[in-house]
Amino acid sequence: MTDAAKDKTMLNAPSTAKAMSRRRALLGCGAALTGAAALAAPAIAQGAPRILRLASSWPAGLGGLADSATRLAEQINIVSDGRYHIELYWPGELVPAFGVHDAVGAGEVDLYHSAEYYFQNKHRGFNFFTTVPLGLTTPEQTAWTKFGGGQALWDELNARYNVKAIACGGTGIQMGGWFNKEILTTDDFEGLIMRLPGLGAQVLAAMGATAVSLPADGIVSALFEGSIDATEWVGPYNDLQFGFQKLLTTYIYPGFHEPGTMASFGMNLDLWNSLDARDRALFETICDAELTSHTADFYGNNGIALVQLLAESGVQPTRLPDDVWNELSRVSFDVTASVANDDDLGRRIVESYEAYRALVNGAGAISQTEYFARRGAVDLFADL
Repeated sequence: MTDAAKDKTMLNAPSTAKAMSRRRALLGCGAALTGAAALAAPAIAQGAPRILRLASSWPAGLGGLADSATRLAEQINIVSDGRYHIELYWPGELVPAFGVHDAVGAGEVDLYHSAEYYFQNKHRGFNFFTTVPLGLTTPEQTAWTKFGGGQALWDELNARYNVKAIACGGTGIQMGGWFNKEILTTDDFEGLIMRLPGLGAQVLAAMGATAVSLPADGIVSALFEGSIDATEWVGPYNDLQFGFQKLLTTYIYPGFHEPGTMASFGMNLDLWNSLDARDRALFETICDAELTSHTADFYGNNGIALVQLLAESGVQPTRLPDDVWNELSRVSFDVTASVANDDDLGRRIVESYEAYRALVNGAGAISQTEYFARRGAVDLFADL
């Protein structure tokens, strides 16, 4: 086996056998923890637990995302006091990574852990419940969803497909991605083939590039085969795990396309409607807790991974030139606004989202934006 082949084997997603082994281990751990909880507290339900199947869009072992799906399943098993037991399945074990929404809506699977922009072929409004180019950051996205009317619009959209979804994670502002050449002018996008999901793909198309949406376990193979010239996947935490620095040399920041990517926990709507208030609150509360854990995971590990990535590879991140950023911004606003033309629900989603973005921009300009600018201008540790 060549060194390149060995690298490719290491970088690809874990095998189905390994994934199945991990899932069985999770179920055993969840059962043990549930039993311990039953001994420590009065039993609420002594009958057999209701088994729910959770399909993940992330391959086993993927930092931050697969970890989040695992943590969520474990917490439901524990906190439900034996009423529910989650069986976690990785992509391909029951359904493909991008097939989880269809499967849950049809009742073939009970639950999913995914990102809503993977379902934009059904309605482009789904993008707004993950992220849109030049859109809300993770805290802002959470605020709009919970307190700005976003959840009601999300529920209305998902009801068309017999699904109920809840926010359960956030990655923060993402990197611009890895490229096989420098991006110095807008002309450098011409003919480029890049792995990029969501509305960002439509922005790239307007810039002369071709965007393709690939699941996590298909990216490294596509780079080896030369079928894509560039890719992105969140930031340093996952980039280091994929080994993108071994395959591409231009690492661009910031990412225009995903400023506040939100992960989602989806449930079959008939199942959701059958739950009593206590169990609905159970799932919502656990998703709220996981939203915090998932976001902290990415914020903490991106910083650690960036130091390691730069030290080991020698790659230096390249700032996107202002004129390129400005053109991407202009096209991004046009693409985002165009969703309002799709149908009445699309119009209401865009209007709600844009109104909230304007609202937080005003407050952010005199708080976060100013604070980060001033904090960044001072080296607080120069004398240490």
